[in-house]
Amino acid sequence: MRNGRSPAPGSPRLRRRHPVPLAWALVIATALVAAFTPPSAATGRADTEQSNVDLVNPFIGTSGRSDTEYGGMIPSTAPPFAMTRWSPMTRQNYVSRTPYHYDDTKISGFIGTHQPAIWMGDSGYVVGMPGVGPVKTSPDDRALPFSHADEHAAPDRYSVRMQAGSGRTLKTEMTGTSRVGLLRTTYPEGVDTNFVLQATRSGVTGNVHVDPATREITGYNPDRQDSNLGPFKASNFKGYFVARFDTGFDSYGTATGGTLHEGQGDRTDGDLSAYVRFPSGTRTVQVRIATSFISLQQARANLAAEAPDDRSFEQIAETTRAQWNEKLNRVRLQGATADQQAIFYTSMYHALQYPSENSEQGRYYSAYDDEVHSGVSYTGYSLWDTFRAENAFLTLFAPERIDDMVTSMLHDYQEGGWLPMWKNITETNIMVGTNADSVIAEDIAKGFTGFDRNLAYEAVRKDAMTPPDKDTELAYFDRQQGTPVEARAGLTYYEQNGWVAADRTAESASRTLDYAYEDWAVAQVAKAVGKTDDAEMFLRRSANYKKLYNPATGFMQARNLDGSWAIGGWTEGDRWVYTLDVLHDVPGLMDLMGGQEKFAAWLDDYFAGGHNNHTNEPSHHVAYLYDDAGQPWKTQEAVRRIAAANYANRTDGLSGNEDCGQMSAWYVLSSLGIYPVNPASATYAVGSPFFDRAWVQLPNAPRPLTISAPGAATNQYVKSLSLNGQGINHPVLSHADLLRGGTLRFAMSDTPQGWGASSTPPQEADAH
Repeated sequence: MRNGRSPAPGSPRLRRRHPVPLAWALVIATALVAAFTPPSAATGRADTEQSNVDLVNPFIGTSGRSDTEYGGMIPSTAPPFAMTRWSPMTRQNYVSRTPYHYDDTKISGFIGTHQPAIWMGDSGYVVGMPGVGPVKTSPDDRALPFSHADEHAAPDRYSVRMQAGSGRTLKTEMTGTSRVGLLRTTYPEGVDTNFVLQATRSGVTGNVHVDPATREITGYNPDRQDSNLGPFKASNFKGYFVARFDTGFDSYGTATGGTLHEGQGDRTDGDLSAYVRFPSGTRTVQVRIATSFISLQQARANLAAEAPDDRSFEQIAETTRAQWNEKLNRVRLQGATADQQAIFYTSMYHALQYPSENSEQGRYYSAYDDEVHSGVSYTGYSLWDTFRAENAFLTLFAPERIDDMVTSMLHDYQEGGWLPMWKNITETNIMVGTNADSVIAEDIAKGFTGFDRNLAYEAVRKDAMTPPDKDTELAYFDRQQGTPVEARAGLTYYEQNGWVAADRTAESASRTLDYAYEDWAVAQVAKAVGKTDDAEMFLRRSANYKKLYNPATGFMQARNLDGSWAIGGWTEGDRWVYTLDVLHDVPGLMDLMGGQEKFAAWLDDYFAGGHNNHTNEPSHHVAYLYDDAGQPWKTQEAVRRIAAANYANRTDGLSGNEDCGQMSAWYVLSSLGIYPVNPASATYAVGSPFFDRAWVQLPNAPRPLTISAPGAATNQYVKSLSLNGQGINHPVLSHADLLRGGTLRFAMSDTPQGWGASSTPPQEADAH
């Protein structure tokens, strides 16, 4: 995530930083839920009534102490990984501002948004808003007050009662498929009724067309709020929409801003809307708004496939609910408080939104080459954030998506020349490092085979070996405009000296450490495709992190081209955090820092000094480093402490930006007692499970995995661990271990224990 002040609209933007046919979705999901529902602890029978969808609180992360430094989430309604998410709109969204904030008091519309994170911009969005009385088209004029007491949000539907004046209530309900939103509005009696569809904002030229014969408003919005970033300008990009009403129009028009153009059914302009009025006495109106990045024809095809006229609002909402059930009901918790259940299942709901679908019925628009292709595509790749735990979460809970997600990144490579860094429709050059290398290495290490491994190696090798254009001319500053694809900026100097030069390239120290880890990941891909010599070369390069260690200070430090020490050079962190940013070689890092005992003492100082900043991703693995330091009881303490301080069942319940699932993935995995310190190793560090029992049906596992930790709520320390009766003496588990299923049994204690330790915990030392 990128910290900073929120820019005003139009100001320079801050850097934050093939699906199953829907006809089968309900059948498959219902069958899976029934098959995988564990026996009730009380009755011994299957609990077929409870749905974990009902435990999700979509308002978590929708407010915070500042305008930008909070979860940045919206109470969106759509299936997992939806291309378009539907949300109430309480404010105009742009880079660093999402369309909904819990503290707002008025709703100005219901938006079909493609904004993946608060620090990114929206693309091709569309907004609908019902109204009463005279037509009002500008957002401020049409906004209606509401109370949270009259608002309900769930993954499968949203509803709100807005105050329309004179004691009248206007109710809108919303559900959605991946590419279609459904709005059902109940108007008060005895008023004139209307509906406004906003295509664009000021400065953005789009199109609307009203067709009374088909009861449709169609058009497009070409806005990409990140269009000033990255080299791909995507001149043909448009977000197309087809809005089909179930009620005929009494009259209609178009509007620019607040100016109405009565009776004019087609307009290409900026700040553009269309509006329709309904016949007198109209009480309920339903509109289906289909979206597409390909064409109006494709939007209509999406409407026919996902929300045809003969499928009711309730049927579509139930299908979306079934898709969430299939995921969320794969985990059952015992010993969790109501708040913990809300946090856990909301975390799953958040993490299962990213990356989002970008293809439509076997085709996709690529903003890299501005063409339509056959195949699969995803977007919203916040890889600097999500390589750490979100991808590991997906390999466990959505493995059916992994092959296509990697294939999508390979399509980006073929069409744009590079794997994505931060893809928001196209490359934005945000954040540092080529973290797709880690994701691909992790997926290969975990046994995924449904993508072209040779092409994958070609792509990651280019990341590691080919400097970006103008590498020695540009500094590649944060959100620097007019740059080529950034890839590994400063790679020229890294290859020359073993570090990125601070006096040549921005954020050089973070880049150096990232490149060393990514070299290790590329080495794993090289091994997988039989490139032994390359693998050995990249493994040697992965030791470059040692060249930043300054033994005089005991910290990692940036270096200039001539080798002298430099100041700064960090990406969203400091020397305390980044000294620990050696995910692939913790033993080597400990040796640098004086051995296991001194490393553990350094970690003690790190936490005691308040240097762990969980609101940002570089800190996310640090608590688990005590496992390597021979003091796993301190990992267990720290993980519990971090979770309690940074996650809550409140609107401000996320301490930092969600960042496309990473914050939530940390919580889900940590609460189950595991975390991928080195994701590309396909192993998990062991922490401290939060619940007495978690029953998990992983999609690729032959049997459920039961994580048993009796008394976990009050006993945070691990006394012993076994998997299917076999004792485990080291705090590490493999992905393969988890996929075999069975029982992972923790014996818990209320005092520090020596399990997995190479040094003596406090109470054992006291006993002697």
